[in-house]
Amino acid sequence: MSQGWIVVTTINPPTPAIERISRLCANGWSAVVIGDTKTPKDWNSPGITYLNVEDQRRHFGALADALPYRHYCRKNLGYLYAIRHGAELILETDDDNIPYDSFGVGVSPEVGGRLVEGAGWVNIYSHFAPTSRIWPRGLPLDAINDDGRAIPLQVPVRCPIQQFLVDNDPDVDAVFRLTHRAPVYFGRDSAPAVLAPGAWTPFNSQNTLFFPEAFPLLYLPCHVSFRMTDIWRSFVAQATLHGAGSSVAFHPPTAEQIRNPHDLMLDFGDEVIGYMRNREIARVLQNVLEKAQGHGDIAPQLWNALHGIDIIPDAEMPLLDAWFKAVAVASSEAIHGESGNRSNAA
Repeated sequence: MSQGWIVVTTINPPTPAIERISRLCANGWSAVVIGDTKTPKDWNSPGITYLNVEDQRRHFGALADALPYRHYCRKNLGYLYAIRHGAELILETDDDNIPYDSFGVGVSPEVGGRLVEGAGWVNIYSHFAPTSRIWPRGLPLDAINDDGRAIPLQVPVRCPIQQFLVDNDPDVDAVFRLTHRAPVYFGRDSAPAVLAPGAWTPFNSQNTLFFPEAFPLLYLPCHVSFRMTDIWRSFVAQATLHGAGSSVAFHPPTAEQIRNPHDLMLDFGDEVIGYMRNREIARVLQNVLEKAQGHGDIAPQLWNALHGIDIIPDAEMPLLDAWFKAVAVASSEAIHGESGNRSNAA
């Protein structure tokens, strides 16, 4: 995959998922793994660029220290590294998601299949697991039975962001995990599903593809609930894409999760704010979207709107400003070929 980058952050020694990513790097992919203060100092995996804390400071200066340590949001530095090194697509995943042979194969920004319509929230998982009631993390609990309507697409839709599902222990909330024990396997032959304007559903950072026009939408907020950082990012991203006339696509699984240990009750506590406020977030973002009517760069407006309702705290705003500037600089460096020395230093 020419200029295809895989981005991961980890505090663990190389896992089976990382070993599989190493093999992908021998077949055309590039990958960067972002370490943290708890990551083993001797971390190494063939073919993968690993950035420890000091590497991160060398590459990204003050931004590396401004992002919290021991936090998933350090993955933001991996996105910037990939962009700086000429990424034409970024496929992010986690160190407990083992890629199938179909991982990253045959991807395109133009997606056909089914258009999922709904006035409000839709449970996108129901279109890949019709015989079981399962829902994505971040979906309001009173919407888990709202499937929307799927209709065949007449022409492909441009989808700069695409979520690929994950088998066995997929990305669901603590309520599901506390009440269901059996592994879950989605239909691999299901047609892709494209989210229609006005329909809302969460997507995560577990197995998600971004094309360059969506790179500014990669930002994971650092000062919010750990269980909501990628979910709230997804709401800003899908609103931005719908405002630009494009969308988010969902695909059958291309990986299997052997989940790292979690305390489910702690997960539940971190998800409560989403249960209580995600409907409000969607209403606020939809209102901004309607007022903007496609004019200007809407993503900063959407983040500002979430700041205005105390979803995004004051501490996040300088980081968001630094993020948008860093993406612009990284993109320029990629275009002008200014990243080579940094790559060798890593």
